Amino acid sequence: MRTISQVAELTGISTRTLQYYDEIGLLKPSELTESGYRLYNDEALQKLQQILFFKELGFKLKEIKEILQKPDFDRIKAFKRQKELLLLKRNRTDRLIQLLSRLEKGEQCMSFKEFDLSDYIAALEDFKNNSTDDVIKDWGSIENFGMFVHKIKDDEAEVAKLAIRQFGSIEKYTKAMKHNLEHFSELMEAQLTEEVKEIGKQSDILYGRLTADLLEDVSSSKIQSIVDKLSQLIQENSTSVSLDKPYVNVLIDTYSSDYIKSMTDSKYGEGASDYIVKAFRYYSENNVSENT
Repeated sequence: MRTISQVAELTGISTRTLQYYDEIGLLKPSELTESGYRLYNDEALQKLQQILFFKELGFKLKEIKEILQKPDFDRIKAFKRQKELLLLKRNRTDRLIQLLSRLEKGEQCMSFKEFDLSDYIAALEDFKNNSTDDVIKDWGSIENFGMFVHKIKDDEAEVAKLAIRQFGSIEKYTKAMKHNLEHFSELMEAQLTEEVKEIGKQSDILYGRLTADLLEDVSSSKIQSIVDKLSQLIQENSTSVSLDKPYVNVLIDTYSSDYIKSMTDSKYGEGASDYIVKAFRYYSENNVSENT
């Protein structure tokens, strides 16, 4: 057992903060002495560690409390998610440091304005706070959606570049995403239809076939036939959102993005994303109808 003073010394957190955590029910002491002094065991310290990680990632105390109180809260799974988000945060910090180094040398660098997703992020936060039922229903928990928002924040420049490639500008991207949030329930209901489920199944099957053998030449008739079917499937069932380029080029941009690559490789195997890009690029360069 450690006293509140010992915990404060160990963690660098003030005793007043620990007292406040007790008052709001975020971190209760393990025991109280006869004199009323707070004592903390190892389990309490582990919980405090979780709290500090969530705080570092920008979560509010109320959100952290709700997460930790969930019956299905998995400490190890949370550590994995926190590690992932902190790595994203570190990568963003590294990029800012690299930018500062360039500025120190007198280099002319582009404005940050075109990478500003603050309006979109604000819309996500508003959706999280005011559409709790929808968030929990379709994301599983507020925590899961919160993690998604933090990923957007920590990889803002990469997401912004992808948005500009696909929609032409941040403004068009934000407008489209706001529309999706405003009609979230209807869109989710539409996704539950048997027809849409079948489209998703067809897409998964085609991507699975496309990446089954990453050593096969992307120019082969077999691979290009699969790409053609994917291209047609996507165009025939796309939303009404207007893009600034052919869908096949949008797909190339999408799978070229680091933001998407890791998810694709984890689903279809290491190198799958690069292979998909090569296959779609060959299709784009050799398919007349796509380029006209």
